[in-house]
Amino acid sequence: MKRTNEKNECYRGGDSGVKYLMRGPRIDWGVILLKPGQRMGPHGHREVEETFYVLQGAPKMVVDDVSYRAGAGDVFQVAPSEKHDLVNDTNEAAKVVFIKTPFLPDDKVSY
Repeated sequence: MKRTNEKNECYRGGDSGVKYLMRGPRIDWGVILLKPGQRMGPHGHREVEETFYVLQGAPKMVVDDVSYRAGAGDVFQVAPSEKHDLVNDTNEAAKVVFIKTPFLPDDKVSY
């Protein structure tokens, strides 16, 4: 068993960005905090499926260059090979849970 608390983990960008809460052995998952004007960055995966659950805010989920306005409670399941990005073009912070499976940390494809 592994246990942590979100307060014990750090955002990749200091006070925002990606924050992993659990890494492997079968899944990666954590939270993304995007301040107004921030974005996750377009990327994809060769084998990894990624699911996003919006906790707060109204970011845009962009999948294969098609934008979807998200809101709290929305869930997006992104298949391997689908290019995706999360963009906060609003005036409020957006917080999103992400889950990636299987655990393949080197599977990211950047665009």
